[in-house]
Amino acid sequence: MKQISMLDLKSEYEYMKQDIDSAIKRCLEHQKWIFGPEIGEFEEVTRAYIGVKHCIGVSSGTDALVLSLRALAIQRKGEEYFDRNDGIITTPFTFTATGDAILRAGATPVFVDIDPLTCNMDARKIKEYLISLRDLRSVRIVGILPVHLYGQACNMDEITAIAEEHDLFVLEDVAQAFGATWKGGKLGSFGSCGAFSFFPSKNLGGFGDAGMVATNDDAIAELVRMLLKHGGKDKYNVDHIGYNSRLDTLQAAVLLAKFKYIDEFNERRKQIARIYTEELSEVKGVSLPTAPTKSSLAANSPQIVPEHVFHQYTICTPRRDEIQSYLRENGISTMVYYPIPLHRMKVFEGRMETPGHLGNAERAVREVLSLPIEPLQSSEDTQHVAHTIRQFLGQ
Repeated sequence: MKQISMLDLKSEYEYMKQDIDSAIKRCLEHQKWIFGPEIGEFEEVTRAYIGVKHCIGVSSGTDALVLSLRALAIQRKGEEYFDRNDGIITTPFTFTATGDAILRAGATPVFVDIDPLTCNMDARKIKEYLISLRDLRSVRIVGILPVHLYGQACNMDEITAIAEEHDLFVLEDVAQAFGATWKGGKLGSFGSCGAFSFFPSKNLGGFGDAGMVATNDDAIAELVRMLLKHGGKDKYNVDHIGYNSRLDTLQAAVLLAKFKYIDEFNERRKQIARIYTEELSEVKGVSLPTAPTKSSLAANSPQIVPEHVFHQYTICTPRRDEIQSYLRENGISTMVYYPIPLHRMKVFEGRMETPGHLGNAERAVREVLSLPIEPLQSSEDTQHVAHTIRQFLGQ
């Protein structure tokens, strides 16, 4: 039986082997394992690529979120942490790290519902909640943390406009969307900060944990650089409660080697997505990923369509579990991202705000199914996955 995996890192390594081996060999030769030259080089190429003033390498995507929030607390409040009365609006339909980082920074996550078409946070729900706070102030909102889920941009026009109106910071969670754009600008460049993950499965992934903070704010960049190395410019005389969150030199070297392939691999993902969409567009009972089009954007906005980089190709179907089981029986791997919304997790009990109904998120956890979208996946394999789904549904 033919086996189709969600990810094939061995094949990717073989594809980039010469570049990766050379990068690792360079590290072995210079032996500068802490803040080696590759870190600065990687920060510079990503800074130029994203189009921001600063990129700071850190040890993981989770630390990128935590360090960004800590820096924002110090900058905006003059205190080491936010407190329980500080609310940060985010989505309940994301990986645990997004909400957990808010708790670790001392604040309260405020979960608003998602758009059922994109599975991204619904900006209309943010507006509704902020209007409701005029009469009921359980927490004071200090920021918005949008997650560009599956590689697709949130509506950054609406989110940044809301933030400006209410004097809120915006921290973009770009863990799944390296290289994606919103109207020509790279994600991670719109908010006060952008937090990136280079976990091995990401569009740009290392050989272990790694992350990055992107920002145009000089003060935030300086604070993040202090916090990642125990809280000070001088590690023997620190200013803040810090962490040991350095980006590893070896990971930076691997990421530098793989960086030259990011646009090619993102384009391969989009090609796979186009095949899935062509093959499944007429299938009843299955909803396909929806990205903004020119006609769906505001009439007065630049006519540049946001670019979805398909970290995942995620369908929605009421028969999710049956389809997943059938695909598994036929040698096809799939994943559910995510099976439990954050507001149902024990860790957030008594530590969150849940204004309004979260029905779209509740439905998503029952219906989403991510299909294989390995960049080196063949057209034949992609068509086989789609054919197997149609076969199960009798279409």
